[in-house]
Amino acid sequence: MKIRFTKMHGLGNDFVVLDAIRQDFVPTPAQARFLADRHFGVGCDQLLVVEQTATPGVDFRYRIFNADGGEVEQCGNGARCFVRFVHEQGLTDKREIRVETKCGLITPRLEADGQVTVDMGAPRFQPAEIPFDSESDAVVQALDVDGARIDISVVSMGNPHAVQVVADVDAAPVARLGPLIESHPRFPRRVNAGFMQIVDRHAIRLRVYERGTGETLACGTGACAAVVAGIRRGLLDSPVRVTTRGGDLSIAWDGEAKRTPQPVMMTGPATTVFSAEIELPNNLL
Repeated sequence: MKIRFTKMHGLGNDFVVLDAIRQDFVPTPAQARFLADRHFGVGCDQLLVVEQTATPGVDFRYRIFNADGGEVEQCGNGARCFVRFVHEQGLTDKREIRVETKCGLITPRLEADGQVTVDMGAPRFQPAEIPFDSESDAVVQALDVDGARIDISVVSMGNPHAVQVVADVDAAPVARLGPLIESHPRFPRRVNAGFMQIVDRHAIRLRVYERGTGETLACGTGACAAVVAGIRRGLLDSPVRVTTRGGDLSIAWDGEAKRTPQPVMMTGPATTVFSAEIELPNNLL
């Protein structure tokens, strides 16, 4: 079976994008793992699937599969690539679209300068909404990891994030602690582990260990969660430049100042690398 795909990335967080409107294909977990494999498949952090939606007033449905084959709720860098893909492929002529995801609606917009801005919706903090096993919704929570206490802020951007502040993000033990936090039993659906260094009140450096994928060069929802956590902890003021290993994002959020649910706005690049076809092995179900 041959399928068409496009390789894209947002700050090095790379994707295989599949058009499931003009071709009849949605990957099984095994097919997703094959396509994401950097040795035998195409290679990517996540697969993005473009589908039709039956919801009035919504343009597309957006599905995300991690490299391990699991379907997840949200991907911020992928959302920017999504709107560029549907525009370049002629699936829409709108520069701003409404997209249905597993966790709700997002609104990505192609800017005149080529950047993409995404309304990521309002963050959520209640433990049951993350989900996170805690009787408190305190901004800072203690988490026991490998015999030590780590102070984290827990935020849902449609997917769960545990953000900790570190003195030096380059020296942070991401490879060691990331998997332990990701699979911590207090996170029943696992969690993305963010390591945030405060540069000044409008700038941070960030690394994220993503559930089902590992550390990526950039994480859009992770950048949103880190900025929200930093603002709630009194360490940051909106807007914030987030420097990842793949480049910079701009994140704005006024929720703490207004004391009412406010969307997180994310702006950054989305890059098309190439389009091609690949033959899927017949033994993948």
